[in-house]
Amino acid sequence: MKFMKLGSKPDSFQTEGDNIRYVATELATDIVVIVGDVKFYLHKFPLLSKSARLQKLVATTNDDTSDEIHIQDIPGGPAAFEICAKFCYGMTVTLNPYNVVATRCAAEYLEMYETVEKGNLIYKIEVFLNTSIFRSWKDSIIVLQTTRSLLPWSEELKVVSHCLDSIATKASIDTSKVDWSYTYNRKKLPSENGNDPQWNGLRKPQLVPNDWWVEDLCELHIDLYKRVITTIKTKGRVSGDIIGEALNAYAFRRLPGFSKGMIQNADVTKYRSLAETIMWLLPAERGSVPCSFLLRLLRASILLECGEAERRELITKIGQQLDEATVADLLIRAPAGEMIVYDVGIVQSLVEEFVTYERNTRNDLLVENEIQEIRSLGSVSDASKMKVAKLVDCYLAEIAQDPNLPHTNFVNLAEIVSSFPRPSHDGLYRAIDMYLKEHPGISKSERKRICRLMDCRKLSVEACMHAVQNERLPLRVVVQVLFFEQIRATQSANGNSTPDLPRSIRALIPGGGSHGSSRSTTTNTEEDWDCGANSR
Repeated sequence: MKFMKLGSKPDSFQTEGDNIRYVATELATDIVVIVGDVKFYLHKFPLLSKSARLQKLVATTNDDTSDEIHIQDIPGGPAAFEICAKFCYGMTVTLNPYNVVATRCAAEYLEMYETVEKGNLIYKIEVFLNTSIFRSWKDSIIVLQTTRSLLPWSEELKVVSHCLDSIATKASIDTSKVDWSYTYNRKKLPSENGNDPQWNGLRKPQLVPNDWWVEDLCELHIDLYKRVITTIKTKGRVSGDIIGEALNAYAFRRLPGFSKGMIQNADVTKYRSLAETIMWLLPAERGSVPCSFLLRLLRASILLECGEAERRELITKIGQQLDEATVADLLIRAPAGEMIVYDVGIVQSLVEEFVTYERNTRNDLLVENEIQEIRSLGSVSDASKMKVAKLVDCYLAEIAQDPNLPHTNFVNLAEIVSSFPRPSHDGLYRAIDMYLKEHPGISKSERKRICRLMDCRKLSVEACMHAVQNERLPLRVVVQVLFFEQIRATQSANGNSTPDLPRSIRALIPGGGSHGSSRSTTTNTEEDWDCGANSR
């Protein structure tokens, strides 16, 4: 920590109780300066020789009635005034990052300019700020924190802007050039312990992580943090990944319960503003912030009832990288008062955003006629779609256990990803089976609609064995499973030949059993389900 000592005379200020300060000297005091509820018994000459404001106040005071001067609005209050008064007396005072801004603002209030006396307090403080404080990483952060209680003075004197620029410049520097003590929470560097290792007579280079500054900025209040991150972004030398890491760290530090996906004992207004600010600061680049962090932030925004616009933007960002999510991330509790356990509507919105993003990305490339990029995107897109389809299947299996979940919620979500590539429908079958098990009272048509989501041809042998013995499935589904399993067994044994099934069984197969056409067995239409089959 940087500090500067001013003056050389011993500090002779004395205290009497909590509200009286005086100078221990043989000369009688001739002025009383009242700052807030504290009285300072002082001498005119040293004060007036350096403060133009006190000169004016004394000149307008009626000496016949009072020797008191009232100062109620001086920034920094009695403590800052006392430092200024001691400077006027030439007493030793120490400026440091914690008191320098208050002293600077108080000196401005007292008009302690060079035009009053050379080498006055304002000049000395400006030298200290520019040559020491703003060159120090830690001190710049401390000073910036102190400016909050000194607004608007600290803003008008440009202390805030200088701090912001100092911090942002240091955060944006190439890590190979970072040679200062760069974080509060770490062991000392070897050079700081006096045993700097040497390599061929040269100082061994120190490896500094790209996100070295992230934790230290968590000390800042949210309004200052927002301005620092915005300034860092403006300089354009820090990647979106590092900005995302900074926001992640800040949310974990500042939002109680954030790591557990809930906000505990929260001052709703305070933390709503904090969450909305973090959302506003999120980098625009896709993937710069982990999807799990975005989903935690979404949970927080719901609990804190953040603005609809902010939440909508967050849902869009999550949807663009939904393939990175896990089922646990998506298990967001439904709002209080609702019968269902989880908020299926939010998840449906996320999946819809993913579909929209994938479609728009492909269309943009088609417009640009970048054939090679389209091919490349196709494989990436299919991989992402498979991940999202698997994610939805697993999510459906979780929410299927909710006895109050309407079948429409289940079906609508499943249908969004029905066209996504899936090597297997085992996951979807498991979800359907769990739903049927937990909801035995659903109607025949509802049972048919749910089972229509599944392609029996994409069930594994194990799933088929389970399905043919599953009394919860409609008979038509069981027959389809038997048929396709028989085809698979026959093809495996005899090449591409198909079994000769009885006409009564073929009638239950979509398309009349004409499995030579892929269209005939890919989709179960409403007519297929309503052509005389009985349900169990």
